[in-house]
Amino acid sequence: MNRTIITVVGKDTVGIIAKVCTYLAENSINILDISQTIVQEYFNMMMIVDMGKMTKSFEEVADELANVGKELGVQVKCQREEIFNMMHRI
Repeated sequence: MNRTIITVVGKDTVGIIAKVCTYLAENSINILDISQTIVQEYFNMMMIVDMGKMTKSFEEVADELANVGKELGVQVKCQREEIFNMMHRI
């Protein structure tokens, strides 16, 4: 399994989850876990996904998701799980 952490942060607007999830489905990326909250007007979502069946490179997917975020006015970031874990060790 090729697990990746995707975070989405920004002002809440209609369609954020739909557009991000549609992109993932179209690229054979499976959502393993998802959590989202809205605090006042700010949207925050964290996803754990399996990128094992995608045909594009990790960098290409990360860039395309960042562009999806720009279209929505939010920031979308992708990190490989092992890098995320190393950065968040205590």
